[in-house]
Amino acid sequence: MPINRIPISEVLSLKEHLPLLDIRSPKEFAAGHIPGALSFPLFSDEERHQIGTAYKQISQEKAVLMGLDFFGPNMSAMVKQAKKLAPGKEVLLHCWRGGMRSQSVAWLLDLAGFKVHLLDFGYKSYRHYALEQFGKKYRLLLIGGATGSGKTEILTELIKLNEPVIDLEKLANHKGSAFGTIGMPPQGTIEQFENDLALELAALNVSKTTWLEDESISIGKVNVPKPFHEQMRAAPVLKLEIPREVRVKKLAEEYCKVKKEVLSGSITKIQKRLGGLSTKEALAAIEAGDMEKMVEIALVYYDKAYQFELDHKENIQIINVPLETTNAAENAEILLNVAKKNGMLLR
Repeated sequence: MPINRIPISEVLSLKEHLPLLDIRSPKEFAAGHIPGALSFPLFSDEERHQIGTAYKQISQEKAVLMGLDFFGPNMSAMVKQAKKLAPGKEVLLHCWRGGMRSQSVAWLLDLAGFKVHLLDFGYKSYRHYALEQFGKKYRLLLIGGATGSGKTEILTELIKLNEPVIDLEKLANHKGSAFGTIGMPPQGTIEQFENDLALELAALNVSKTTWLEDESISIGKVNVPKPFHEQMRAAPVLKLEIPREVRVKKLAEEYCKVKKEVLSGSITKIQKRLGGLSTKEALAAIEAGDMEKMVEIALVYYDKAYQFELDHKENIQIINVPLETTNAAENAEILLNVAKKNGMLLR
């Protein structure tokens, strides 16, 4: 059965109903992979290291022979694992650049009766594809507002209303502050964040308006790709104007469910910005269970930081939207009406 080489566009379409096997080493996979791909390593991290060393220090022939020594004893196990992952015996396959590793596994699976589709130019082609998505032009509309305004919850409600939405904080596994890791899975790598974001951007209809939260370029340990963030900085902003006491109450209710040591760790991260006295008072409030006081102290810093960010945006339209509560469903409807009234929604 011939091995079919296909471009990244076709792989992304076929992976919706066929397993995509990434045969790079576990370490390579963890650093970044095509969203939805399954790790199916030809070599372990240590084996890959040994082969690489042999290639650099001895010769290509020595490296190839070493690779065959590792590959041979694992052939049967790899075929059995492939059958579990692909009962229909049809797979998509790739390595880093579509070279010897993927060709070897494709040969093996073809021999075992699989129909194999090989990604031309490997994972490297997806990285090129991802970078292309960041440079495209999008119609963006940002939801801004101080910490505790419920921006993320509004995005969730907009999704329910069938609005195009990109939730950057969800993709980043971080809420964008010193408290951003609370209740979130561990953050992945910058490369994986880019990979995930690219796939969401590729699914957008660029002629329609897409909603996002107004984010700085850094979200925890990952960064929004610069070309895309520059578009965000130039996009119009609907700024939520919610009374401070309402925001304080909302955040206090959320943080009262969090362990005290976790909250204390978050406050400690911003102690230089809060100052010694405010940090001491915030930590004491946490210990006493006075979450409203802790939040009030933290918001002194975060409100100033957000306003500074807003003041340094250039040539953008900012519309203040007064709201009385943080009811996400109601606020989503209000924002939709404001956006329509101001001609911001293109459909």
